[in-house]
Amino acid sequence: MHYKRMPIEIEAPEGYGYENIDCNLSESSFTDQRLSDLGIDINDLVLFYGDHMGKPALREIITANNNLNAGDVLITPGAAPALFIVATALLEKGDHVVVAKSNYATNIETPRAIGANISYLKLHFENGYKLDIDELESLITNETKFVSLTYPHNPTGTLIDEATLKKVITIIEKKNTYLLFDETYRDMSFAPQLPVGATLSERVISVSSMSKSYGLPGIRIGWLICRDKQLMETFLAAKEQIFITNSVIDEEIAYQYLYNKEKFFAPVKETILKNFLVLKNFMQQQNMLEWIEPQGGCVCFPRIRKDIAIDTAQFHEVLLNKYSTYVGRGHWFEEDGRYMRIGYSWDKTEKLQKGLNNILKAINDTRK
Repeated sequence: MHYKRMPIEIEAPEGYGYENIDCNLSESSFTDQRLSDLGIDINDLVLFYGDHMGKPALREIITANNNLNAGDVLITPGAAPALFIVATALLEKGDHVVVAKSNYATNIETPRAIGANISYLKLHFENGYKLDIDELESLITNETKFVSLTYPHNPTGTLIDEATLKKVITIIEKKNTYLLFDETYRDMSFAPQLPVGATLSERVISVSSMSKSYGLPGIRIGWLICRDKQLMETFLAAKEQIFITNSVIDEEIAYQYLYNKEKFFAPVKETILKNFLVLKNFMQQQNMLEWIEPQGGCVCFPRIRKDIAIDTAQFHEVLLNKYSTYVGRGHWFEEDGRYMRIGYSWDKTEKLQKGLNNILKAINDTRK
């Protein structure tokens, strides 16, 4: 493994200092929740080594109503470790993987660190970031260990429909490879929600977490789901060598949240939809940014219009240092500096509105 820090982590707002940012539009999750506001009680919890697969009751809740069982789920300390486990379990140096791009940085950087050969399925702004099924199939070879997709997509918020997902899985099965399907934003879908990918085939590995949709990144709980028993045994071995088990405190908080999910998540989704309408109205009223309208999640990936001459590095410096507004910079996703990821449900609505207007001010300040 050849580890290299990712720009998205080097420049993370927590490193810069939340106190130094007035309008934080860089976050890709819902507002961080307070334990006291949720009414979760962990005072009687015994601080023991938990089940290596994860708290059984938590795994049962995750699989409820999905034609899955608790043995199909491995609880991990967040989605990033789940992605790491899959990549390191399936890939060796020189192996081949297909990764959609843009993408969550870990899905690209971990295969790189292993020394895998990566073919990128490029998602283009000009065609609405649509998934090209034919191109995907052409990229898969006999050496391809897995294909990595994320929907609802991070950073664009775009989504495929169930028919397209099933076409992808048909190709995956025909090519005798695996689909690593990051569905962390699944509960935030505006369009009809996709089924859990792993329910559709033993060749699908679904990954999700408590961080993004629920605003609980501090408890570090995620999971992977797969119906291939032999593969799950390998994933468990990887987890045991890296972590042994999860924090039972984190697992208990996740269990109590999901047990009461209907109560907790209703106001979350209401806030996301309200903020999305604020964002959509802003985009319709201005002429400096263009976007592909999101269909889920709580992020979008607009870009400064190409007919605007601008120094993008200077734009980001002015936006942060003069207007105290932070966005996810395009290079976090190995994209041009005109692009920016805007998270629209972490900060307060009034901060979202202020930050959006600050983006326009910074563009005006740095136009050539």
